[in-house]
Amino acid sequence: MFNTDSTVTLQNPVFKRRRLVNKLMLALALSALAFGLFWLFWIIYTLIVKGGGALSLTLLTQPTPPPGAAGGLLNAIIGSVLMAFFGTLIGTPIGILAGTYLAEYGKTGWLAPATRFLNDVLLSAPSIVIGLFIYAIYVAQVGHYSGWAGACALAILVIPVVVRSTDNMLSLVPNSLREAAAALGCPQWKIITLISYRAARSGMITGILLAIARISGETAPLLFTALNNQFMSLNMNAPMANLPVVIFQYAASPFQDWNDLAWAGAVLITLLVLGINILARVLFRKK
Repeated sequence: MFNTDSTVTLQNPVFKRRRLVNKLMLALALSALAFGLFWLFWIIYTLIVKGGGALSLTLLTQPTPPPGAAGGLLNAIIGSVLMAFFGTLIGTPIGILAGTYLAEYGKTGWLAPATRFLNDVLLSAPSIVIGLFIYAIYVAQVGHYSGWAGACALAILVIPVVVRSTDNMLSLVPNSLREAAAALGCPQWKIITLISYRAARSGMITGILLAIARISGETAPLLFTALNNQFMSLNMNAPMANLPVVIFQYAASPFQDWNDLAWAGAVLITLLVLGINILARVLFRKK
């Protein structure tokens, strides 16, 4: 006989309990979503209100000023771009090659699991530790702060993010694609570069962009490596201005004009990271 007690109806106690639990969990999930979005929009709103008034052409065309004088953040912007560029240029190839080894070659043995563990440790390490490390092995040896030291610190922060994203994205590529290429006589290095990389391209680029987003606002490592420079300088072998340190120093100053520049710098970093992520999603979305 058919058990009518197990029939999915509104009167079934099991179905009623499950529907109640489902509604409760959905309400909790929506509440968490609303809570997170509230703080996110509050942060963006505060940045726009506090720093929107200081956004002008002067901000992008003049260097940081002394107290009470007009000026902008041109030298800090250029310094941040240079150090982030060289940090990404140094860290990205290392991260991609390491992630490729983990996903394509290190499927057996102890080296790959140990590397993943150490990479996770480096990924969660405080950035100030990286700054102190570069200070000890670079700055203290040469006797001065420099943009190269800042780029090296940022490169170390880039590497674990790129390693993790490359490893994960390449691991998601179906083995059938590799087997089909191998059946045609394709060597493994060509399978990786022509098959695996193309299939995982969007995820790998997203990982690189996440790394750029992370280093764009890092202050602690640059305090021990690049420090700051009140004047315009393109010399990477000397102290170099950068947005995070300028924001840190100007936000803590007693001068209102410097406080306004600090808020404007925070807006610039936020808009930069947001713009890069939107551009990546538009360019690499699946058709």
